[in-house]
Amino acid sequence: MQIDSERLAESLRRGLVPAYLVFGDEPLLVDESCELIRSAARAAGYAERSVTNVTSGYDWNDLLLSARSLSLFANARVLEVRIPGGKPGQDGAQALMDLAAHPPADSMLLVVAGKLDRQTRESSWVRSLDEAGVVVAVRPLDVQHFPAWIGQRIERRGLQVEPGVADILAYRMEGNPLAAAQELDKLALLYRDRVIRVSDVEEILSDNTRFTVYGLVDACLAGNGTSAMRVLESLRAEGVEPVLVLWALARETRTMFQIATQISQGRAESSVFQAHRVWGGRRPLVSNALRRLRPAQWLGILIRASHIDRVIKGRADGDVWLEIESLVLALCGVRVSAARAVTAQSGSAGAGDAS
Repeated sequence: MQIDSERLAESLRRGLVPAYLVFGDEPLLVDESCELIRSAARAAGYAERSVTNVTSGYDWNDLLLSARSLSLFANARVLEVRIPGGKPGQDGAQALMDLAAHPPADSMLLVVAGKLDRQTRESSWVRSLDEAGVVVAVRPLDVQHFPAWIGQRIERRGLQVEPGVADILAYRMEGNPLAAAQELDKLALLYRDRVIRVSDVEEILSDNTRFTVYGLVDACLAGNGTSAMRVLESLRAEGVEPVLVLWALARETRTMFQIATQISQGRAESSVFQAHRVWGGRRPLVSNALRRLRPAQWLGILIRASHIDRVIKGRADGDVWLEIESLVLALCGVRVSAARAVTAQSGSAGAGDAS
């Protein structure tokens, strides 16, 4: 039986099965699913755990011998087999099928794998584990569900937070549940006795460097061309990869295009902000950017970002950093023809807003 990881706890409450396969490309979520299974196994009397990390050249006969070698009076145990690449090979596939078909009475098999492609998910060894037990698919968290996932972890920890904390963590940690969980650990240690504010989160998220890609995004939304160019030059000097800078700018541009389009179609700004999780502290920045650029302009900037992506991948000609510079200026509402003037101003102390 195959289930999503969200249904695993319910499945375990109905009782254990002889074999489990947990797979997915979110290490934290995979490990948490495995821990649920381990905890249920311990409660059921599986007092021992044998862990096998499959590497190149592993002799699968060792696993089969280990599975059959438990003495009559020994504790029941969990046989945990980790296959990071998700490819056990012919010998491994046969060994897993043998264990699935004839599971030892005193052992439970737990196979842990990374992301499995479609061909592997339809392979004989996966089907065998599916028939013998439960296959748990750990799905990546999408953008819409990420804040809710963080909110659930905040609630489980018993933390008190003001509105917007889950949203800002989701915004900064998008696509990285492990990093989000680590930041929650820090917040729990530092602010366990009081309400955690958005400003507390912003302080924790600072990486002790002066400029970040998020600072660049905020400067662009504010229309401050001089500040944006300073941040961009600092990021470049610090060795930040252009693909990371483009990711942050393109993500924000895509969201702004959606927001601007929906508002232009007659939807109330407040409801659009709520739908896109624009929390209180960022609303003035977003409102300012919406007044400066129309939907068609946001779309044009998004198309320009797509071109830069091709430049980074070597599929189009151009200087990546010069292209990103033009993108930043366009986001700030600065005419590209004025780019050199703004660039020159960016190095002078106390320069005014270039927007």
